[in-house]
Amino acid sequence: MTAQTTLAQYLESYTTPQLASTMTTLATASVAISHLLDKGALAGIHGEAGGQNVQGEAQKKLDVISNDLLLNALIHNPNCAGVASEELDEISPANDDGTLLVTFDPLDGSSNIDINMTVGTIFSILPYHNQGQRACESDFLQKGENQLGAGYFIYGTSTMLAVTFGDGVAMFSFDPMSQTYILINDDVRISHDTAEYAINASNRRYWLEPIATYIEELTQGDTGVRAKDYNMRWVAAMIADVHRILIRGGVFMYPFDTKIAGKAGKLRLMYEANPMSFVIEQAGGASTDGVQRIMDITPTHIHQRIPVVLGAKEEVEYVKALYEKAGILANGDKASE
Repeated sequence: MTAQTTLAQYLESYTTPQLASTMTTLATASVAISHLLDKGALAGIHGEAGGQNVQGEAQKKLDVISNDLLLNALIHNPNCAGVASEELDEISPANDDGTLLVTFDPLDGSSNIDINMTVGTIFSILPYHNQGQRACESDFLQKGENQLGAGYFIYGTSTMLAVTFGDGVAMFSFDPMSQTYILINDDVRISHDTAEYAINASNRRYWLEPIATYIEELTQGDTGVRAKDYNMRWVAAMIADVHRILIRGGVFMYPFDTKIAGKAGKLRLMYEANPMSFVIEQAGGASTDGVQRIMDITPTHIHQRIPVVLGAKEEVEYVKALYEKAGILANGDKASE
């Protein structure tokens, strides 16, 4: 592929017609979202929408707008049998003869909108095996290992796309002149080790022992057991932290903590953890819930939450070793003998 390869040309070469069509639909919707973000307050998209999503979180106006743009576009794509959104209680059946299912987080990091910081759209594409029947929630409850494609559109200083179809990660930049995504890297790779980490340090008092130990070792820098200095970076938007890891390495953590009893984790398995895990693994990194590979986990419901540790392979494996040394699972339960 050349430096001027368009997304359409890339899809034609590396995917099936069904995947290419679905990705084109997602890309078209992302451009509309990007244009709204460019207009900002002038488009009347700032502030609260006045409602809550299924997670009990206050919805921003652009959360709702982005969700509607993506949902309406996908349900009219003949290859899409069903759609699930982080913002909606239930799945949305689409075309019974479709072969694909799509899940998405329409605007990850939406709390950053009003302060003009990075947000993005995360998506996952799964196979649909019951052609001729109406898609239902159980059709979506597939391991991340089954994903046919996944990635994200990030709306920052420029709009970019990172995507994988199971054979490496490609990155595109949106050209505002041609209104086209242009390939900038067809083999994104993550360094196995790192000197950067991302975690919400304000939750320190709620962490389990392995994570508390790990972060303490990192903050000790070259005076501690790791014998080198680390820098902490935290954008409060998973999409921005993952993008940074793809660009310059690092590790991202939103581990299980005891802050809210009965809450397994902060991030959603199907809308955030699985697609980002697919991207990270295809770029040479690793992704676990602290112990178990995320893409080996079978979802129990479409809004399931999960702890996440992903990024540089050596660091993710180091965290896993700390859990194993403590004899506990990612949720603090005792590991079986």
